[in-house]
Amino acid sequence: MRFIISIFIIFSASFSGCFGADEIFSEKRGIPGGLALACLQDDKFDSMELHFLYEEGYDPIAMNLAKTRVQEVCDKPGGVSIRAKEVNFDKNGAWSADDVRDARWDLGNDAMDSDTLHWYFLFPKGTYTDDSVLGVAVDASTVAVFKDSVEESEGFLGRPSSEEVERAVTIHEMGHLLGLVNLVYTSPIDHEDPEHEGHSSNEDSVMYWAIESTSVGNFISGEIPDEFDADDKSDLAGMASGELKCSNQLWS
Repeated sequence: MRFIISIFIIFSASFSGCFGADEIFSEKRGIPGGLALACLQDDKFDSMELHFLYEEGYDPIAMNLAKTRVQEVCDKPGGVSIRAKEVNFDKNGAWSADDVRDARWDLGNDAMDSDTLHWYFLFPKGTYTDDSVLGVAVDASTVAVFKDSVEESEGFLGRPSSEEVERAVTIHEMGHLLGLVNLVYTSPIDHEDPEHEGHSSNEDSVMYWAIESTSVGNFISGEIPDEFDADDKSDLAGMASGELKCSNQLWS
């Protein structure tokens, strides 16, 4: 199975980031993967809320799928809830990583509220500054999916459909919040693509590296995966158990 999803992730330090980790840590915002243990373990956060903020006409379609994927890998005995809200981001033009972060923190709350962990998924109108980008992870609790670009990625005769692509991009970006692949840990399994840091080399994983084009339909055959593969899940289990040491955690 071959597929292409155009996805972009913002990192710091050794990654081609657009923000400084020190600055974000000082604001308790962290880097993608910075709240991985907070999700995977139940030591402090007994429950979790997934917040979906979207503009009119940009309703997310993968909310329940995101909840299911979290429940599959994270220990939250108090439950995982979905909070969906239509908002006006009051933004014209292309979005930068800073724009995404500012919008999330202006409209959302602290990621670490009491015994509940909060992650935010933004669905704005418009595109990223690079309009081939479909999704971004910009800090420890925030991702954005650009549905206008997702629509452009739909292939010939509707294969893959924009719905399939959106589901995959949503879970892919959430995977980065979980620290995949090797963002805040070092896997004993050789499954990170050597030319695409933070991404899987397995085309059957939702964390497969992203080809840099919205012309996904020109290249795909078969289905786009929307779940973590065995290697991804092994990494997450190792992080949860403490077998794999995690760095850059806002809480651990």
